Amino acid sequence: MKVLLILNNAPYGSEKTYNALRLAMALQKEQPQTEIYIFLLADSVTAALPVQVTPQGYYNIERMLKAVIGKGGQVKTCGACSEARGIQNLSLLEGVEISTMSQLAQWTAGSDKVLVF
Repeated sequence: MKVLLILNNAPYGSEKTYNALRLAMALQKEQPQTEIYIFLLADSVTAALPVQVTPQGYYNIERMLKAVIGKGGQVKTCGACSEARGIQNLSLLEGVEISTMSQLAQWTAGSDKVLVF
């Protein structure tokens, strides 16, 4: 099964990104044959920035994304959203690529389930 998670919110400030990644990690653990695709739109593109520092005991989106990628998940960011936020030329987490709406359309058409956070 192919599952696409589309994220829109900033990595911190609400728990939508956190909960989306919790679900992705749970699917990878409980259904290892599931292919996970994550597309970051709007403010969620900043989740792909490295060297995130969070308080002790607080979730860390960088570590969660690395865990998903480490188990074969694919993560892409919206190029226009990245450009609008001035991060298109910054280094991103290893395994994350800047992409296009065309790629999102292909992932959407090819997925069995699409979840939007």
